[in-house]
Amino acid sequence: MSDRYLEFTNSAFGKSLSGLLGLPSPPRLKRADAAYATRPLGGQAVMLGGTTAGDLAAPLLAALNEAGATVQIAPGHVGLARLKTAAAETGVALKTEPNPEDRAAAAFAFVFDASGVDGPARLRELYDFMQPRVGRIPANGRVLILSRAPSAAVTPAAQAALQGLRGFVRSFAKEIGKKGATANLLEVAPGADEALAGPLRFFLSPHSAYITGQTLPLSAPPAEVGHQFQQPLAGKVAIVTGAARGIGAAIAATLAREGAKVVGIDRPQEEGALGETLSKFDGYGLALDITAADAPQRIAEEVTARFGGVDIVVHNAGITRDKMLKNMAPHLWDMVIDVNFAAILRINEALLKQGLNDGARMVCISSIGGIAGNAGQTNYGATKAGVMGYVEAMAAQMASRGGAINAVAPGFIETAMTAQMPTGPREVGRRLASLGQGGLPIDIAEAVTFLASPMAAAVNGRTLRVCGQNFVGA
Repeated sequence: MSDRYLEFTNSAFGKSLSGLLGLPSPPRLKRADAAYATRPLGGQAVMLGGTTAGDLAAPLLAALNEAGATVQIAPGHVGLARLKTAAAETGVALKTEPNPEDRAAAAFAFVFDASGVDGPARLRELYDFMQPRVGRIPANGRVLILSRAPSAAVTPAAQAALQGLRGFVRSFAKEIGKKGATANLLEVAPGADEALAGPLRFFLSPHSAYITGQTLPLSAPPAEVGHQFQQPLAGKVAIVTGAARGIGAAIAATLAREGAKVVGIDRPQEEGALGETLSKFDGYGLALDITAADAPQRIAEEVTARFGGVDIVVHNAGITRDKMLKNMAPHLWDMVIDVNFAAILRINEALLKQGLNDGARMVCISSIGGIAGNAGQTNYGATKAGVMGYVEAMAAQMASRGGAINAVAPGFIETAMTAQMPTGPREVGRRLASLGQGGLPIDIAEAVTFLASPMAAAVNGRTLRVCGQNFVGA
């Protein structure tokens, strides 16, 4: 279902009227229209800054240069000496920031190395860099802050200041969301420096258009990180449950776009729709009920026999059966728990015994409903919060096999289900976000594809919200 209000306010008349009446004007987001490229930032400028004690300049410069970006620096910036030293070490050319009037040469993204933040004074260095440049952030621009994790700080002041960066990013994202720009924070653990290239490409690209105000910790990857960014899933076999329609279909198509062979799974009554979806990219269909007693073993045996195993598992299938708890019949509770949670555990248990290749990556679809909770969704909220706990608990086991497991928590997404909502609640769901609109199935698919790929080698046991910074649970 199209967002008619968004379309109206982006028309010439709508812009004038909404401006005159002071109505919100959600921006038109620039989403990716193609697969990942070898040099996705070619021809684009990125403004780079950092604290006087930052230590991520060298890997940052190397990653930006490899992606094709033109790196700009600000004369007189307090962190300039460190940036110049790192540029000399990496052989990356730096360009002086152009005059604000020179729009053609202006940066589309602003990246700040906050790894040296250890107290209030260095938080001021972030302010001094960003404050005069807020007005230069373009429509659909990007702001990315990099820091060390607060838990790694050696003093209470440093831990508090690093924690403060999370609040800065959440607040700043709400300031710039009206122009479709995003702000996010990467917390880089020791050993994860060389794995920055993948997350940098994702968060600075249109592939992350609906992700803002988020903190994503990066940990040391279990194996050496490759730099195959074009067709990063080539040669991989991926399972997607609930693949016939909506978000599942978008996930399947996006994984295939990046080179994966997709095995789509859905209920027998969806076999026609599943076949239609998978035929677009030569996928393989498996029509079965994931809650059936024999489903886990059937899946494990099928992928082993036909493909020699599976490299990516996406648990997307899910249902809602909403009732206030006092009115919720036992079968409604059991049904949601079984589909959304118990089936994931059973399928993974079977695949861990047979069919899951070493280095495999799993992605589970959670929800912001599992973060904030919703009245009438005690069953659904329990499963989605449980999924987030499950990926955290399983991270070490997956890492021991050279792989990872993560979750994606969607917010309000434009699907057939949300199209059936009453107009009032639907409009509130759309506007209650920094970006002022609902997401699309492709937004979830892009996040899943990132987490399923080697680009996210340093991400394990995490939940990434894809919600346009929906204020629910923020």
